[in-house]
Amino acid sequence: MFYSDELIEEVRSRNDIVDVISSYVSLKKKGSSHFGLCPFHNEKSPSFSVSRDKQMYYCFGCGAGGNVFTFLMEYENMTFPEAMQALAERAGMELPVRESGAEARREADERARLREMNKLAAQYFYVMLHQKRGEKGMQYLQKRGITEETIRHFGLGFADIYRDDLYRFLKQRGYNDEELKSSGLVTINEKYGGSDKFWNRVIFPIMDVNNRVIGFGGRVMGDGNPKYLNSQETKLFDKSRNLYGLNFAKSSRKGELILCEGYLDVISMHQAGFTNAVASLGTAFTPGHGILLKRYTDRVVLSFDSDDAGIRAAMRAIPILKEAGLSIRVLNLSPYKDPDEFIKGAGIEAMEQRIREAKSSFMFQMEQIAKKYNMSDPEDRTKCYHEMAKELAGIEEPLERNNYIEAVSSEYMASKKELAALVNQYGSLGYEKKETKLSSSGQKKRSETKEESKKQPQKLLLTWLVNEPGLFKKIKGIITPEDFLEPMYHSVAIMLFEQYEEEGRVKPAKIINQFVDAEEQKQVAGLFNTRLKMAPLPEDNGKAVTDIVRKVKMASIEYQMSHSNDILEWQRLIKEKTDMMKLHISL
Repeated sequence: MFYSDELIEEVRSRNDIVDVISSYVSLKKKGSSHFGLCPFHNEKSPSFSVSRDKQMYYCFGCGAGGNVFTFLMEYENMTFPEAMQALAERAGMELPVRESGAEARREADERARLREMNKLAAQYFYVMLHQKRGEKGMQYLQKRGITEETIRHFGLGFADIYRDDLYRFLKQRGYNDEELKSSGLVTINEKYGGSDKFWNRVIFPIMDVNNRVIGFGGRVMGDGNPKYLNSQETKLFDKSRNLYGLNFAKSSRKGELILCEGYLDVISMHQAGFTNAVASLGTAFTPGHGILLKRYTDRVVLSFDSDDAGIRAAMRAIPILKEAGLSIRVLNLSPYKDPDEFIKGAGIEAMEQRIREAKSSFMFQMEQIAKKYNMSDPEDRTKCYHEMAKELAGIEEPLERNNYIEAVSSEYMASKKELAALVNQYGSLGYEKKETKLSSSGQKKRSETKEESKKQPQKLLLTWLVNEPGLFKKIKGIITPEDFLEPMYHSVAIMLFEQYEEEGRVKPAKIINQFVDAEEQKQVAGLFNTRLKMAPLPEDNGKAVTDIVRKVKMASIEYQMSHSNDILEWQRLIKEKTDMMKLHISL
């Protein structure tokens, strides 16, 4: 399947990358580029660069990079056709029906059929809830205080007690057993036929950020097990890349997202006006969830159950959220178990107050450490201070570390001076361990550096050509794309030279379109975003370029000589080597 190169380039050219990325990331102009905090990794100082001239982005911290298509594919988890469609719509363009091969058509048809099947199933469950057969489910929701408006908003439903009801419904709509099996809605048994995965359960449709049903969760009526059942992962549904309620919460103007444990917690929070609540989908909180949250906020409030299991879940989630670059606070729900109970027992205003008073994740961690010790016993209290000091030593920012030392000393009646000394002691030990670890891998790093140094002149020359296109005229007849021996650089060089010959300028973003693999796109983006260290005098820059061109050409000559037994060819190559020694390029 493919769109023509001309159409891809037209869509790209009509979507300025700075304008597109600015709708996701706050950017500030600095020189010829725009900078902001990278949305793909945690950082405090902006290293994410977006160039209007090159129509590319690149992070000097993590190496993420590409053009406007790459950004949408990485940030919004889109396929290339989806990114193409989104950008075409943004530009007011109507795309033609794509030419596609049999395999691509089959894949697209399967995803479309699965989406339609999920939509039909959600409608079926919703209707069932409002019929006599769904009375049990409706009574359960009403008992939990869920209103009809909220039921409609979240599309809640009910799966009947009959184990093949949905199966027969979907079969009547033309879906075959193979499709039904891949949907995760039905189990197919060769002997007994099809049976529904969800039965006798209140149903919670799970939607992606574009409000499309991608899966389901079900709460059993009565004492059956498991209490909550979720769809298996399918071509549409990945638990680690989706959060329940995010399709609504992403539009909230609260400035932060509240992370809950379950479906009903989210529903109760939204019904009470806290429309920024989300929850993971019956699975452990993952780095994928952290990255997903970071796309929509910088601040997260944890609202997990107040029991031991909820506390353990919060302690596991905190480092993941920190790694994603999020600021975390923890909600105190006591004496209630969960947000639903709290709102019913204490009210909406009390919840608002608790959210404002939510404790920083670090102080929450200190609280959990203190609970393990008898603070009235001197020996236990000393052990507690040592454990706290180890955690404090892990805070890299000096001012933040000092602030927390002061807060911990005040909260737990420790001498600030002595606690600071203990923190410094553990900090020193941690630094020595880190240095030892680095030195043990030094040999490997030296080997990698030596290999990389062979490629460096080719990389630098391409960077010069992108930044200083006038150099093409200077090296004409000296360097050709064939002199770039590294496969990646060779491919890029062919396209760069062709662009300059045909258009008199280079378009790095257009070149990225030719690379399908995400890792290759990052490498090309890094190539085009390497910063040139320009010398103050033109003659010094000329010497630097001459040296780079000479190294690239000499390596190419050596390679040709090692792969040829032709005497005449050797004589030509030896003359080229002699000429290279006389080379001088002026800028």
